[in-house]
Amino acid sequence: MTLRPVLVNIKAVDDSAVGRFWAETLGWQVSGGEPGATAVKPPGFDWRDPVSVCLDVIAVPEPKTAVKNRVHLDLATTSAAHQAELVARLRDLGATPVDVGQGEVPWTVLADQEGNEFCVLEPREVYRDTGPIAAVVVDCADPRAMARFWDQAIGWTLHEVTDERAVWRSDRGVGPYLEFLRVGGKSVPDRVHLDLVPEAGDDKAAEVDRLRALGAGDLDVGQGEVPWTCLVDPEGHEFCVLARS
Repeated sequence: MTLRPVLVNIKAVDDSAVGRFWAETLGWQVSGGEPGATAVKPPGFDWRDPVSVCLDVIAVPEPKTAVKNRVHLDLATTSAAHQAELVARLRDLGATPVDVGQGEVPWTVLADQEGNEFCVLEPREVYRDTGPIAAVVVDCADPRAMARFWDQAIGWTLHEVTDERAVWRSDRGVGPYLEFLRVGGKSVPDRVHLDLVPEAGDDKAAEVDRLRALGAGDLDVGQGEVPWTCLVDPEGHEFCVLARS
């Protein structure tokens, strides 16, 4: 029994516009399955057997506040020239520079047109084969505690645990890393979160019960009767467990 990260779920007032931005940013495809939802995924992506993650942009009426998201994407580059070219291209697409207190760093912090922060990293050997998304990064207060929960929650391989960060990657050795970094506690509802999917043959209800036993809590965001289950981890990070059908 295990779960796999499958989606980075992003809330937006204009899901179509934000979805198009991210598709052009990543070189992926856009598809709209239903009003108010725009999927952004690489060609051939199978969400029932994910070897990486894709994006799902969901419409909400509330705009983002000035508070930094607790979850953001780091984008990979292959050279200093590639980093500069990517930053310039993203600014042409509507991205804006933002100051989240990063100071003098070799990466560039930007935000999409609705203020969702992301980073364009300088070239790093560890991310040479991740594809356009180097890492899904989550702010947390205690990386070691997050490692204890998430390492049992998902079927990815834990690569590193320190007082400052916990790092996973798919056990298939492909796609982005998942990194919990020591930053701080939760202050507003999560505008970006992870969605998980059970392995083939695993029972969703049993997986949700397993997560509750690990310390997950139930979350009511007004979702009503839906086929997915909304939960929070022990630090309050929101996530959903999807049904495979």
